[in-house]
Amino acid sequence: MQKRKKHGYAECLHYMQMIEAGTSIHAIHMKYGINEDRLHVLWDRYQSEGRSGLFKRKNIKADFALKREIVLDIEENHLTLHAASLKYGASPQRISVWLQQYRTDGLAALNSTKRRGRPTGMGRPQKNSKALTELERLRKEVQELKTENALLKKVRALVEERNARLREIGHGPSRN
Repeated sequence: MQKRKKHGYAECLHYMQMIEAGTSIHAIHMKYGINEDRLHVLWDRYQSEGRSGLFKRKNIKADFALKREIVLDIEENHLTLHAASLKYGASPQRISVWLQQYRTDGLAALNSTKRRGRPTGMGRPQKNSKALTELERLRKEVQELKTENALLKKVRALVEERNARLREIGHGPSRN
């Protein structure tokens, strides 16, 4: 799979000048490796907005009203995704998602926003800042010592088992 090449403003302007001079979009695609669909979009934006249409656009923050306006305009006037994208400045991919939501769940689906990131209840547990009573502190210390004692017993048993296996095959236990 080839790595996608980014085409800067100067390159895009050069492609548009080549199209104006009569070079076909397919020929530019074959020579420079830029996607034909991307060239069509750039050409349409270049024709409608001029040179400023070749710059990378900022992402728009679409609220419910804008989504509703775009979707209803597409449904009523039978606009293509590309035409709606040029008219409103939203990407065709986002518009297609909004259309799919509208067609399956109605206008109410456009109003719902999905929160990103970790859910609010999933954070780290809060440390108890209250001072422990003497009895609670001692109980906690006893529990920690019991855990440590159990771990040491387990290590001792594993060492004894290893030494027994070594004695069976004729090796002496290591001094470590």
